[in-house]
Amino acid sequence: MPIPGDLVERLRAEARRTDERRLLVVAGSHDACADALPAALAAADADDPVAVGHRDLGIERHEPRRANALLGTTRDCVAVDLHEECRPNALGRAVGAVDGGGLLVVLAPPLEAWPNRRDRFDETLAVPPAELADVAGNFRRRLVALLRAHPGIAVVDADEGRVERDGLTDPAPRRRPARDRPTRPEEHAFPRAAYDACRTDDQVAAVRAFERLREPNAAVVLEADRGRGKSSAAGLAAGALAAAGRDVLVTAPDRRGAGELFARARELLDALGILEDGAGVGPAAADGGRVRFAPPAEAATLPGDPDAVLVDEAAGLPVDLLAGFLGRVPVGYATTVHGYEGAGRGFAVRFRERLADSGVEVIERTMAAPIRYAATDPVEPWAFRALLLDADPPVEPLVADATPETVEYARPTPADLLADEHRLRELFGLLVLAHYRTEPDDLARLLDAPNLSARCLLHDGHVVAVALLAREGGLGPGTCEAVYREGRVRGNMLPDLMTGQLRDPRGAAPVGRRVVRIATHPSVRSRGLGSRLLGEVHAEFADDVDWFGTSYGATPRLLRFWRSNGYRAIHLSATRNDASGEHSAAMLRPPRAGAVGEADWRSGTETG
Repeated sequence: MPIPGDLVERLRAEARRTDERRLLVVAGSHDACADALPAALAAADADDPVAVGHRDLGIERHEPRRANALLGTTRDCVAVDLHEECRPNALGRAVGAVDGGGLLVVLAPPLEAWPNRRDRFDETLAVPPAELADVAGNFRRRLVALLRAHPGIAVVDADEGRVERDGLTDPAPRRRPARDRPTRPEEHAFPRAAYDACRTDDQVAAVRAFERLREPNAAVVLEADRGRGKSSAAGLAAGALAAAGRDVLVTAPDRRGAGELFARARELLDALGILEDGAGVGPAAADGGRVRFAPPAEAATLPGDPDAVLVDEAAGLPVDLLAGFLGRVPVGYATTVHGYEGAGRGFAVRFRERLADSGVEVIERTMAAPIRYAATDPVEPWAFRALLLDADPPVEPLVADATPETVEYARPTPADLLADEHRLRELFGLLVLAHYRTEPDDLARLLDAPNLSARCLLHDGHVVAVALLAREGGLGPGTCEAVYREGRVRGNMLPDLMTGQLRDPRGAAPVGRRVVRIATHPSVRSRGLGSRLLGEVHAEFADDVDWFGTSYGATPRLLRFWRSNGYRAIHLSATRNDASGEHSAAMLRPPRAGAVGEADWRSGTETG
C-alpha cells in the first residue's frame, strides 16, 4: 500500500526548516517497499536520489559492497534497501551521504520478523563448518530497537500503509541556520581563494594550520567527525601548495576515499586560473606544482621526492607507516574520529604516543562544526549508536589501578552484550582503539558470527583487555581435499594457509582458535594484562582445540609478545601488505606449553 504522502512531505519540510536530516523506515514485503518508494521520493521532492542495494529501484544504484562510492558525495535523498543484505558498512555510508534538509529512506523486511531472517551478509558470517542457520540476528534486533526509539525516525508498514511512528520532532519555530561566511585570517600565506572556499571557521583554522607544510619537518594533525569538511580543508591546502610550485603526494587507504581532497585541490587551481592537465595522475599547476596519489606502502618510500605529504583518513592506516613520514618530509594527517573507514579514536591515542617520541613540532586542529547539516541533527547520534561509531573504552581513572592480580576473566556471549549496552560499548570501543581498520561490519560479526567469541578481563566491572577469537579448522575430508587442490576456504585463515601455502593435506582438519585481535586499555599497557588474558584463553580452550594461532602485521614488538606467550612462526609473507606496509606473520602454539601432538606438526618451522 502507498505511504501517506503528507507524512513524507512533513518530514522533508521539517528537515529543510531545521537544516537537519530525517529517516524514514519503510518496512514490509520487498515488493511492497519497492512499489512505495517512487511515491515517497516524489513526495520528498528528491532532486537526485541514489539507492544502495541489490534490486533495481529505478534510480541510480550502488551494490552494498560498492557503497564506498558515496564517500565524499552528498544527496538530498538516499534509499538503502536492506531486504537482501543488511551490511552495516553500507548503511553507515548511506547515512553519511545525506545532506542537511535531506531524507534517508530505509527499506526493510517487517521489523518484528527481520531479526530472524537471514540474508547475503549473514552468508559471509556462516564460516565452514558452520551453516547459515547458525548465524544469529542480534545486530538486526538491536538495530530495530534503536529505529523505534530515536527521534527523527518515522516507521511505516508498507504492507498495510500504517504509520507506526511519524518521526516528527516538532522543534520550536526557528529560521534555518544561516550560513555565515567564516572570518578570513588577516595574514595568510595561502591564496585568498583558498580561504574564500571555506564554509566554517573550523575549516579556515584547518587550512591555516596546513600552511606550516611549507616549512621543513613540519607536521599537522587534523581530526574531525564525518561531515565537518576535513578532506575539503586538506584538498584546499594541497591545491595551495601546488599553486606555489610544490609537489604534493597524497595517500589514503583507498584512492576513491581521497576523491574529495583531489576535487577541492582541482577547484582551487582552476579558480586561480593555473590548472593544467595532470596526465591522469592528479591536478597540476602551470608553474610545475602538482597533487598526485600513491598507495600507502608506495607512499612510505616517498616516490619522486615530494615536497609535502598529505594522508587522508589516516586512522585507516597503521601507526608505524604514518610515523615513518615524520622528520623526513612536511606531512599533514587528516582523519575521521567517529567514521566508517577506520578507528579514529585508536589513531588519536596510539599516534600521539609516536608524535611525542618523534621530537617533531606538531600542530593539531579539531573540526567540530558540521558543514552539511545542523549540530542538532537527530540522525547522526542514531547512526553513532546503531553502528557504535562513538564507542570508547572506560575512562582512565576507572581502570588506572588494574593489574593481573586485580582483574577477573569474563566470557561474555552475544546475548550478554546485547543485554548490557554499557559492556558492549566498552568492549567494542577497546577493539576500535586497538585496530586501525575496525568498522561497523565488525560489530555485526561480534554479535552474530557463529565462529567468533569474545573474552575479556574486567577491573571493577570495566573492560581493560579483550580478545576476539575465531574457531577455525575441523573441516571434513572432502573439504580438506578441495582446499588442498584449490587453496581457499572462507573464514578459515590459518587452515587455508597451512593447506594451500604450506601444502599440508591435513592442515584444515585439526580444530584451532585464532586470536583475531587482542587489545589492552592504553593506560594499563605493559603490565602483563595481555599475557594474563591469553593465559586464561589457553586454559579455557586447551581441551577443545589442537592449536592456538594468530596472524598479524609483523613488528619487532608484536613478535616478542607472541613468542613470550609460546607462539612460533609458521609463515611470513614475502611481500608487504599494500595498506599496512608490513609483512604478515602467522604463528601457532600447542594447546599446552610443551605438549607434543597434533598441534606440533608444524612446530619445527621456527627454532630458537
